[in-house]
Amino acid sequence: MNFIEELRWRGMIHDMTPGTEDELAKSMTSAYIGYDPTSDSLHIGNLASIMMLVHFQKAGHKPYALVGGATGMIGDPSGKSEERNLLDETVLRYNQDCIQKQLEKFLDFKAGPNSAEMVNNYDWTKDFSFLHFLRDVGKHITVNYMIAKDSVKNRMNSGSGISFTEFSYQLVQGFDFCWLFEHKNVRLQMGGSDQWGNIVTGTELIRRKLGGEAYALTCPLITKADGGKFGKTESGNVWLDPKKTSPYKFYQFWLNTSDEDAAQYIKKFTLFSREEVEALITEHQQAPHIRMLQKALAKDITIRVHSEDDYHAAVEASEILFGKGTNESLKKLSEETLLSVFEGVPQCEITVSDLNSGIGIIDFLSHKTGIFSSNGEARRMLKEGGVQINKQKAAEDFLVNNTFLLNNKYMLVQKGKKNYYLVIVK
Repeated sequence: MNFIEELRWRGMIHDMTPGTEDELAKSMTSAYIGYDPTSDSLHIGNLASIMMLVHFQKAGHKPYALVGGATGMIGDPSGKSEERNLLDETVLRYNQDCIQKQLEKFLDFKAGPNSAEMVNNYDWTKDFSFLHFLRDVGKHITVNYMIAKDSVKNRMNSGSGISFTEFSYQLVQGFDFCWLFEHKNVRLQMGGSDQWGNIVTGTELIRRKLGGEAYALTCPLITKADGGKFGKTESGNVWLDPKKTSPYKFYQFWLNTSDEDAAQYIKKFTLFSREEVEALITEHQQAPHIRMLQKALAKDITIRVHSEDDYHAAVEASEILFGKGTNESLKKLSEETLLSVFEGVPQCEITVSDLNSGIGIIDFLSHKTGIFSSNGEARRMLKEGGVQINKQKAAEDFLVNNTFLLNNKYMLVQKGKKNYYLVIVK
């Protein structure tokens, strides 16, 4: 497998220094990508760079994932309009461990000569004094060179300006590359296109300080066809951690992508071959309403990030929302998934004491929950078979009690084909 050719057809190359492809053709090469450790989870905005490392390892090369324990204490000005909050070492170390567990789902950390490795730049900078930094790093890169970077110029021209701390970020990142070049034989740094300036500062520092030759490769920032920001929803980032973004919501994000975006994402975020991708796109174009592309994309990524069980649970949950689910499939939903599926539907409350003694179905539907405006309306709909409780048709003689509870707290009432109500027991 040719790493550069693989990235090319997938649309994952934005910039590349001359000689990179030749260097990779010589022998096994080591490369790294840096990850921001200011959260205990990566999000789907990190997936493109993760997949670069995946393809790199599959091509027989050695990937390094660098967690910026030191740079996380400073903050990268690239793409930022304001200074960010800084974290202490304990939090950063915890975040590093969480990130490694997520990367282990993608990279093989036990593969032998080209096994993936996790490194933390705090380990080689914590005892590096400011005076040593100025002498051994700062003297090799001019201020003119640093100011010329777009990330710095943009911040200097903004109203907020840029602190010396963030101005020096590119030197600290450049030193990371230099240290890895010298101690781990890392010849290539990769990242998103917004990191190009920082990465080439590293190649320049290696040239000036060590007389060595290093390389840079970036992928395009992922965008949506409608101009919206990739990976952002109304509730924020789509995280890889199931506690931050449930597997159901994660699955739904990919399932709901547009045809144009799905055709792009399936190249960048899956390991399907070129032939498989082209076949899927052709099949999708013949019957777009089936959403073949989106389903294949959502299935592949949900299984790799979460699990096959989580994928099947997400599919079942989706079917419940669109009328295909059963009482049994509803009972299997976790509380988190249940609330995710029916997020935004009207909610009403009843008390535990009401349920313990049992409530007649008509009283339950009108007086207790207000789902129907009158007893007569509730009675008519029941006679027509238009009321379901937990996906089971309700009759006029139903007595609603605590045996109906889902997760010991909820009931799902369906009025007609499309109107859902979540009843919460307090």
